[in-house]
Amino acid sequence: MTEATLTTTAASPTVRQMWTRTRGITLALVLLLVGAVAIAVVRSDARHGELDPRSADPYGSRAVAELLADRGVATRVVNTLDEARAATGPDTTLLVAVPDLLTERQQTRLRSATTGSGGRTVLVAPGGAAVERLAPGVTADPALSFDSTLAPACDLPAARRAGDADTGGIRYSTHLEADACYPSRRLATLLRIPDPSAKSSAEGTPGDTVVLGARDILFNNHLDEHGNASLALQLLGSRDHLVWYLPSLSDVPAPDDERSFFDLLPSGWLWGTLQLFIAAALAALWRARRLGPLVPERLPVAIRASETVEGRARLYRKANARDRAATALRSATRTRLAPLVGVPVTQAQTPESLLPALSAHLHGTHGDGTHGDGQSPHALLFGPPPGDDAALIALADQLDALEREVRRP
Repeated sequence: MTEATLTTTAASPTVRQMWTRTRGITLALVLLLVGAVAIAVVRSDARHGELDPRSADPYGSRAVAELLADRGVATRVVNTLDEARAATGPDTTLLVAVPDLLTERQQTRLRSATTGSGGRTVLVAPGGAAVERLAPGVTADPALSFDSTLAPACDLPAARRAGDADTGGIRYSTHLEADACYPSRRLATLLRIPDPSAKSSAEGTPGDTVVLGARDILFNNHLDEHGNASLALQLLGSRDHLVWYLPSLSDVPAPDDERSFFDLLPSGWLWGTLQLFIAAALAALWRARRLGPLVPERLPVAIRASETVEGRARLYRKANARDRAATALRSATRTRLAPLVGVPVTQAQTPESLLPALSAHLHGTHGDGTHGDGQSPHALLFGPPPGDDAALIALADQLDALEREVRRP
């Protein structure tokens, strides 16, 4: 193999070749990114003002606020924990729109403010960690309700008057004395837990905490369905004032109150990830080829030897495998030299058999056992691997010169 051949085979793929190979994948990724951006832009306003009593969007709650205003209940929106804590009182209903957005410390502080206030606290769809801090003694079940519309099945007057309602969502269990309503598979989707530690001066009844498993009864586009409006008005209109707590960016927690990455992940992420791994393993097992012996197959076309050499050279170059390239060059040279010096091919790779016969056929051999370029046959045919690409090219040239010298008549 000549220096020109090695230089050609060791060349890396050109930019054009790399673009030709990857343009399909690149185009698919670009289209996927453009599609994602387009969907995000189209749906950016789909839930604008969600659970906001000032929003008339489908997922806003302005309709509830308007109906409460007709009944003399004033609704005030607050966006910070301090405002929500200051607003608690016996004549106030505090609605926490998104309890899961609060940090652990914020949830604990809010619970301490509502306990004993004599008012009502309504928690909208709190998750497992949030409900355990905001309503101690209540546990959220990981499995959601199959049905959205459920029957009251309890003695709570508000639920009995409202009838069926869209409370199906998170299901809760508790060991406390509570009104458990709208059950789904024996677990309630609405709980009312009384707080006997304080009395409401406005109503003469104990303060309480209402845990609601779904947001649907508060949305504008669901308020006129089933008994949603009746249930929402009774839960939120039992006091003269309604404070609607919507956590915002201005409600920045203290530096030591920041949540970790795992706290930001939704509940059930571990089981979801495990299911993905199991599904991927099953898919790989389903698609994997059956293991067995290799089956030789005739190629449909003839491949030139130069193309095979160039392909192997590129692989060696990519893997930086100069030692293997040198071994292949030396082994091929020994195999070709053996018949020329009268050594069986089976002994071509043995220095004790090949080198004595080779020395007898070399022309111009010096007394120290070297030939014209100063390299001994042993160093050329059985020496150490080259240290760099230049040494590999030089080795190829020297092996080629040695073979020509042996073939010289």
